[in-house]
Amino acid sequence: MKGAALLAVLLWQAAAVNEPPVAMPGTMCYQRTVQVMAGMGQACAALDAAIFPHAAPSLSDVRLFPVQDTSAGAAVHEIPYAITLSEAASDETETARVLNLGAGASGGQIVFDLEIPVRAYTEVTLDLDPTVHDFIATATVSGSDALGGRGRTTALGSFTLFDLASQHLSRDTTIPLQESTFRTLHVVLNLSAAPGAAATRFVPAMVLGATVPPSREAQTIYTTVASVSVPTTGKLATPRTTRFDLDLPLRVPVERVSFDLAPGYNGNFSRDITIHASSNSDATSPADSLQVETLTGTISRVHSTQDGHTINQEQLSVPAVLGANLQHAARVWIEIENGDDQPLPISAVRLEMRQRKICFEALVAGSGADSGLELFYGDSRLAAPVYDYARLFVASRAALVAELGPEQLNANYRAPAVPLRPFSERHPEVLWIALIAVICALGVVALRSAKNVGR
Repeated sequence: MKGAALLAVLLWQAAAVNEPPVAMPGTMCYQRTVQVMAGMGQACAALDAAIFPHAAPSLSDVRLFPVQDTSAGAAVHEIPYAITLSEAASDETETARVLNLGAGASGGQIVFDLEIPVRAYTEVTLDLDPTVHDFIATATVSGSDALGGRGRTTALGSFTLFDLASQHLSRDTTIPLQESTFRTLHVVLNLSAAPGAAATRFVPAMVLGATVPPSREAQTIYTTVASVSVPTTGKLATPRTTRFDLDLPLRVPVERVSFDLAPGYNGNFSRDITIHASSNSDATSPADSLQVETLTGTISRVHSTQDGHTINQEQLSVPAVLGANLQHAARVWIEIENGDDQPLPISAVRLEMRQRKICFEALVAGSGADSGLELFYGDSRLAAPVYDYARLFVASRAALVAELGPEQLNANYRAPAVPLRPFSERHPEVLWIALIAVICALGVVALRSAKNVGR
């Protein structure tokens, strides 16, 4: 049975040497101070883009340590944390049911009720027949807590909806409200043809339905990860487009592109946007690389008064989830299609990610150095931590505000020693010889036992 004992020793040695490394402040390249503004309890700090290129993928090596544990030779005591991702309170747009369509309509009005799902909301979008164009409408809205609008009603205001297709502008059929929970909305819709458009007969059948988007009070918050304010010129520029080029570091997530207009600009527009991204840093057009992502969208603005109706509608961001930089840094270029119009006075283009926060329990009241925490990262050997705190985490609306200091090189950094490969890896043939020997020994024992039983 010596062979079995040798095999057990070799397997134990391989398992012991290959255990995952323990997180130690001294083996992480980067550190940042964590400042809790005041108080004790749940605290959260927003993560900026600087952490992603230097941390391991998915931030698996991020650790929080008390300051007293970060000195050389001190015992390691991790502070449990959870990383949150900003998102709307309601993940899905819900449908509102149209009731009593056309009841009581007169003088070109369309009247109906909307049965709203049970939750808070700040917008209702009317689904009007997409083939009906060039109109301006006033929606007068009142709310009731009773289904069918039979209870006491509350006036919510009048709102302008429009479609200005013949003017090459946008369409807006969303009713913006203060946050409400009314079960029924009563809508009186007065429509007229837009200036310069042919007279149109508007009928109740053009109201196809309505939807309730997530509340504006709990919408996604974004953090800027890269920005540019000067358009690209030279060979890459074309007469009919405005182009902006940006470099995106490794592993920095991008989920939206936003545009800022120069102050004082009041023009109306609707422009198509094309977003390209490539992990090939030399790529300047889709023809340069087969690894180019391409996304499209539209930005628009309509600020005007037509037939006594004031129209204010603006859309200056485009959803854009990019994956070109997950394993490498990426080149991103954005093109605004101007056609025969003058270029827009764009003052900035921003790549944005959904806000990420690191949340933990602040156990020391105070601010600045008194909070006594350091954030460390930059050791790709580490696996993601497993904390009960993260599994049971519930975000608090009254969480304390914490801030991360600037990224610094870890002054106490010591490169982790490269572990000696186990004997079984350096001489795999020994493991096989031992395994064969054990099998042979067991076979001999079995054969002798069989002979003894036969006798």
